[in-house]
Amino acid sequence: MTFAHETRRRRTFAIISHPDAGKTTLTEKLLLFSGAIQIAGSVKARKASRHATSDWMEIEKQRGISVASSVMQMLYRDHVINLLDTPGHKDFSEDTYRVLTAVDSALMVIDAANGVEAQTRRLIEVCRQRDTPIITFVNKMDREVRDPLDILDEVERELGMPCVPMTWPVGQGKSFGGIVNLRTQAMTVFDSGSERLPQDFETIPLTEQAQLAERFGMEWQTAMDSMELATGASPAFDEAAFLAGKQTPVFFGSGVNNFGVMEVLDALVDLAPPPRPRTSSVLVNKQPVVKEIQPEDSAFSGVVFKVQANMDANHRDRIAFVRMASGKYTPGMKLKVQRTAKELRPTSVVTFLSQRREAVDEAYAGDIIGFTTHGGVQLGDTITDGANLLFTGLPFFAPELFMTVILKNPLRTKQLQQGLDQLGEEGAIQVFKPEIGGPMLLGAVGQLQFEVVQHRLKAEYDCDVRLEGCQYTGARWITADTPAELREFTNAYPQRMSLDAAGTLAYLCTSPYDVRLAQERFPKIHFHPLREHAGLALGSAG
Repeated sequence: MTFAHETRRRRTFAIISHPDAGKTTLTEKLLLFSGAIQIAGSVKARKASRHATSDWMEIEKQRGISVASSVMQMLYRDHVINLLDTPGHKDFSEDTYRVLTAVDSALMVIDAANGVEAQTRRLIEVCRQRDTPIITFVNKMDREVRDPLDILDEVERELGMPCVPMTWPVGQGKSFGGIVNLRTQAMTVFDSGSERLPQDFETIPLTEQAQLAERFGMEWQTAMDSMELATGASPAFDEAAFLAGKQTPVFFGSGVNNFGVMEVLDALVDLAPPPRPRTSSVLVNKQPVVKEIQPEDSAFSGVVFKVQANMDANHRDRIAFVRMASGKYTPGMKLKVQRTAKELRPTSVVTFLSQRREAVDEAYAGDIIGFTTHGGVQLGDTITDGANLLFTGLPFFAPELFMTVILKNPLRTKQLQQGLDQLGEEGAIQVFKPEIGGPMLLGAVGQLQFEVVQHRLKAEYDCDVRLEGCQYTGARWITADTPAELREFTNAYPQRMSLDAAGTLAYLCTSPYDVRLAQERFPKIHFHPLREHAGLALGSAG
């Protein structure tokens, strides 16, 4: 039995950009044009009033930023499109990195005035490591912006791959006339306003050269000259090169004015890849063997790439977001968490469509489904309907900032423990428990993570905590070739040993020299700045 027909209809992509490039606006417009109408049931819940807006979401409102990635599903041209919106803020880049492991392509949004910015560079790097195909959308063409040739040149330099223009702008700012669609050989005329639908825009075929030249004057001539230069210098679109992450198709437009967005939606259906095979390790005679899992395989398998606690404040539930890698999901299936070999019994399974979560009747490879659970599921867990598989590659980065957690009311110790366990499992922050006892440590990639966790501990677990600085500036997960070597090392540095949320042993350091000295003293100990996943334990004490 094969599900090839269904998997070929799927497109799963993430929107990535620097903050303020217009990512969330573009997300809303894609949903609008696909007929999902209003913003889909975002994981952040800040747009869905039926979810309690707890304090940590207030941070999003106050600062106007997304701090949690959100998942939406829509139907367009008989395709099922799974869109993952990611936090742009660098302090939440870990969440974004993990989301990028769950998609088959990325849509990169660039502010036409600012070009490629710092956070975009970082995200591009992750896409490059995974050879993720990237579609580029240059936004805000209705403002005073840089020359499109300049922008293309910068994108090529930063991405390290050629750009292939698919649309080309005529004018910019106040004299922005519209875009030429090189795929349909027609010009769509710009008209401002956020209420317009794609069919409301006037379209003129390029064969009407005289009419276009008369109507748009100098802007038309300039656009034609620069378009000729750009297409002359760019390679033709090559599907194989795009899918291998070796060239990027580029679109221009103005998301806030609904302009140039339809072309991107069409490109996602026409150009972006359907679900791809995923590598897993399979235990054969207790030995791991690498195997490719095909999306159309009949057996269900998937990976937890995100866990969100307390989406519904009335029920202390948690949703494990699973990217399906193969098979078909149907309600009532028996599923197993591979790390613990325990059966997964979700209280409900949902997809995220329009303004509501909907119970899943069926889902296929490429889809994102949410399992409502009360614990027992961690980031990176492989879930199957029986086969002993382990998917790899969900990254955890060694934190660079540390704080000690001091509880203001010692009677709330149990609630604090529960809160830190759940927030640690969710990946909102990294939690380290010193082996010799003492207060728990929080590790973060960015300062804002501490603020969000402090907010959430108070709002969701009724724990008032104070965060204090500590001497640690880094952590390294450690493994050894033999248990005896590991024991010798942990005995030498008892005060530096701690366990993270997944029970993996880590060495805490106060400076980069610590690791170097420890490495010289114990050459057979391996220090890891990246942990791939709890299921592939890197060693534990004992």
